[in-house]
Amino acid sequence: MSHIVAIAGSAAEKSKSTDLLRRILTQVEEYGFSTQLLSVRDIPPQELIYGAEKDSPYLKHVTGHIERATGVIIASPVYKASYSGAIKAFLDLLPQKSLAEKIVLPIMTAGTSKHLLAIDYALKPVLSALGATHVLNGLFVSDDLVQKDQYGLLLLDGETEVRLGEQLRSLVSAAGLSSPQKEYESQKY
Repeated sequence: MSHIVAIAGSAAEKSKSTDLLRRILTQVEEYGFSTQLLSVRDIPPQELIYGAEKDSPYLKHVTGHIERATGVIIASPVYKASYSGAIKAFLDLLPQKSLAEKIVLPIMTAGTSKHLLAIDYALKPVLSALGATHVLNGLFVSDDLVQKDQYGLLLLDGETEVRLGEQLRSLVSAAGLSSPQKEYESQKY
């Protein structure tokens, strides 16, 4: 079974980007993938800021999931026209080329659509520096495109829902093609 990891880049306990990741992972699981939600909050602040030792159990937990993953979803709120400092500190702890051979779906949430290009000009270059070569277009969601229902669940507007569906299908299709089981089955014939 292929494994998809989502990384929540908000340091806030309650965050639209993290809520969106939870919703996406539920949808990914319906395709038969195993999933894991990781967060910048999984690494103690001391290690996040000053650097984690290579034998850090927190860092080992995170890198272990990323190593096993065929796909990685990275979500961050926009802070000061870029990704969060917490996600940058988190990504800096990862080994070089840790996103190599992974399908990566970048997601950013923001208060306004004025930050639409933050994915392309801020987040994607960092992902490339970590070895990501198969980076999907990504999904940008501004506050005016999302609401919460009476149960606290995210509701996206129609167009954003369509864009999310397209990105999920791309992720699932690409991750499914790169799964070891599918590769083995295609080599049998």
